[in-house]
Amino acid sequence: MVGAGIVGLAIAWRAAASGLGVTVVDPDPGTGASWAAAGMLAPVTEVHYGEEALLALNLAAAAAWPAFAADLEAVPGVGDVGYRRSGTLLVAADEGDRALAADLHRFQRELGLASQWIGAREARAMEPNLAPAIRAALWAPGDHQVDNRRVVEGLRRAVPAAGAEVDRRRVAGVEVAGGRVCGVRLDDGDTLAAGAVVVAAGHRSGALEGLPDTALAPVRPVKGQILRLRGPAQPPLLGRIVRGIVRGGSVYLVPRRDGELVVGATVEERGPDTTVTAGAVYELLRDARRVVPGVTELVLEEASAALRPGSPDNAPVVGPAGPDGLVLATGHYRNGILLTPVTADAVVACLHGGRVTEVMAPFAPGRFRVGPSPGADARMSH
Repeated sequence: MVGAGIVGLAIAWRAAASGLGVTVVDPDPGTGASWAAAGMLAPVTEVHYGEEALLALNLAAAAAWPAFAADLEAVPGVGDVGYRRSGTLLVAADEGDRALAADLHRFQRELGLASQWIGAREARAMEPNLAPAIRAALWAPGDHQVDNRRVVEGLRRAVPAAGAEVDRRRVAGVEVAGGRVCGVRLDDGDTLAAGAVVVAAGHRSGALEGLPDTALAPVRPVKGQILRLRGPAQPPLLGRIVRGIVRGGSVYLVPRRDGELVVGATVEERGPDTTVTAGAVYELLRDARRVVPGVTELVLEEASAALRPGSPDNAPVVGPAGPDGLVLATGHYRNGILLTPVTADAVVACLHGGRVTEVMAPFAPGRFRVGPSPGADARMSH
């Protein structure tokens, strides 16, 4: 297993629990985008025009989360991972934003999604700390959240508990012989033999040596800056996720039970840049204040930046990918936390010699290539 973000750790845990021998190679397991994220499980309020094909996968992933969270919490020493069914309120800051929210609501209803249009007064009854100027809102009761940092910490325990090994070196390349992968080469020159290699290295998944160009993951880094604020746990500033449309842009506020409030996030095409900028902090706080004025009274506890793995169509890249024995699990972009359970299921099915799961089949690596390539019906051979 190359990479130990939340997706790589979940695959390693499920694969080891299924009886496979697993070694996860990553110098800093559970860091990067997995640690910086907000933990929203939001297939309804995250739906975008032109990404309808992704919706079925996102809905299946949201449905898989209760069982995934329960299984992880059952691992000795893990405990509560912060899965909350509190729903999501999407609010419009002014009349122009109200029109955008109305368009989104029509789109959601066309897709058969559970989304309710509510007035500003009703929205403020649900969340009294919303700004008086809020014009209207959408209520998505099925858009939930999980505390991604608790999940990562839980997976760090679950992986070795299931029998997998963790190697804190860095993979430099994949070893290929006779048309199939046979292991990985580490940055210190050592090699690890393997019958199959899963590449779940986030935005770095396309940078491994030893593979033909057609087998490399077509991913790029997409920068996101995010804030963590701190207020009292009781009474909380917010009781549920609030997403705001502010001057046509987007901001979200994700409350935790302990008083933390996650505010995010920028979307920046700046290459592998993880600097935190004053402008981004200002803009996030400005827009958050337009939605919930009380954020200005909270403590700014953390400002961070991380790199999402974006693919050409903003959808995941999961499945067999070229030399026999190679599986990709990357490109999750905005939905890495949400898609973790279904990605783990799909990859473990491949590793056991089966097909990619039906719901993941449209997102095989071969969709970006011209000519024959491994696709939805591809199986891992042994």
